[in-house]
Amino acid sequence: MTHNEQDLGPRQFVGRRGGDTATLVDGSVIAGVPEAKRAAEEAGRELRFDFLDDEAVLDLLHRRHADEEEMFSAGFKHGVPLALVGFGAVVYWGGVAQYWETPTSRNAYLAVAAAVLVTQIFFFVRSAIRVWGDPVRQNLRARAAKYREIAHIARRGGAEIPAHYPHYGPYPFAATFRPDVDDREQLRSKGADDHGNG
Repeated sequence: MTHNEQDLGPRQFVGRRGGDTATLVDGSVIAGVPEAKRAAEEAGRELRFDFLDDEAVLDLLHRRHADEEEMFSAGFKHGVPLALVGFGAVVYWGGVAQYWETPTSRNAYLAVAAAVLVTQIFFFVRSAIRVWGDPVRQNLRARAAKYREIAHIARRGGAEIPAHYPHYGPYPFAATFRPDVDDREQLRSKGADDHGNG
C-alpha cells in the first residue's frame, strides 16, 4: 500500500498517480443498467474477474494505482539519467570534444560515451520489460481497462457515475490479458487476507 493510500476511507482509492481520491461506485449501480451488467458478465467470463464485486474491484483499483506508481518510478529512475547523460554527451561533443586535435582522443570520447549510453539504455529497457511487460501486471491493467469501459457504458446508460470514473485513462499498451498466467498478486492478497494480514 502506498503512503497516500493509508489515509483512504473504506471505499476510496486514488484515481491516478498523484491525483485526488475517488469513491468506489457500487456494483449494484452498474448492474442497474442492463447493457453494463451484460458487459460486466461477459468480461467476467473472458477476464476471469467479477466486475460487480465491490471488494474485488476496490482491490483491483488499489493494485492498479500501485502499478501506475511503480511504472512512473521505474521510467523516471532510468529515463531521466539516460536523457541527461545523452544530452550532456551531445553538448560536450558539440562544444569541446569534436575540436580536440587528435582523432584518437575524439574516438576514445565517442567510445566511452557510447558505452555509457548503451549501458543506460540496457537498464532502461530491462526495467521497462520487467514493469511494463510483466504478464501479471498486464492482466491487472487489462481488467482495470475493462472495468473503466463497463463503468462508461453504465454512465451512458443513465447511472450516476462521475465523469472519467475510475479516473484512469485507456491503456494503449501492456494491457493484454493472458489467461495462462497465474495471478500472483491476487493469490498473494488472498493469502494475506486468510491469515488476517490484509
